[in-house]
Amino acid sequence: MFKKMGRRWSEKIEFGLFTLPVLICIAIAFYIPFAMTIRYSLTKWNGISKHPKFIGLDNFKQIFLHDTNFTQSAWFTIKYAVLYIVLVNVLAILLALVLDMKLKSTTWLRAAFFIPYILSLVIVGFIWKFIFMQGFESLGASTGWGIFKLSWLGEPGLAFISILLVSIWQSVGFYLVIYIAGLQSVPDDLKEAATVDGAGPLRRFFNITLPLLAPSITISVFMALTNSIKVFDVILSLTGGGPGGTTYSIAYDIYRDTFQNNLYGYGTAKALILFVAVLIVTIVQLTIFKRREVEA
Repeated sequence: MFKKMGRRWSEKIEFGLFTLPVLICIAIAFYIPFAMTIRYSLTKWNGISKHPKFIGLDNFKQIFLHDTNFTQSAWFTIKYAVLYIVLVNVLAILLALVLDMKLKSTTWLRAAFFIPYILSLVIVGFIWKFIFMQGFESLGASTGWGIFKLSWLGEPGLAFISILLVSIWQSVGFYLVIYIAGLQSVPDDLKEAATVDGAGPLRRFFNITLPLLAPSITISVFMALTNSIKVFDVILSLTGGGPGGTTYSIAYDIYRDTFQNNLYGYGTAKALILFVAVLIVTIVQLTIFKRREVEA
């Protein structure tokens, strides 16, 4: 009996010794900074002074009641997130259906769509900024097409479309890989049985393929949701928040207040609000989609 108890204690000590470094790293990398974030969100701090001034919930009152920039950036982020999630997933599913066919160039096409995802969005933003400003000007002069003569980064509506298109172009390859993996897990027997029963391509897709893609859709929508709500780098490199601050996302607004205006306490309060919003939306999205997976 004593031997068993000693063995249990030795196993627990061994387990603790192996997990303690991991717990310490997690605490240092996440829990301690998160606690400091909550603390600084309740202060007025410029990032330099040693003693931040405690002001309670004044930062949050200012954000929700008087900060029009935060309201506009939140509305921009919501529009961007909804359109990005829908368009990138629909496009990725359509491309996956095509590339799942046995074509000679399938391997090369998959690589071509995935390569932009390897590049940083900052680099992609600068590349497309050059294309929009100089490449389109040259194309407009040579072809005479009016679409190339538009101010793609100088008008609010076109700047929003530009950010959306560049983001989709860069990331569609990632979601494409997820959907191709999902399509390859669909049993061929079901497709053949549906074909024998007289089901056409559309009916086979909506009644068999799409329900069985539910796990892939859950993962892709989750990734697209979190990435779109936190959009920052493509805006920084492509438009810089312009024209006239019309392309500020919440993340870019936090960056501007914190690192440009030196309002560290105020920016931290906005960051905390963004964290809570992402957490709530993610939980709701995963709950709904997981329930549909079970039903499917």
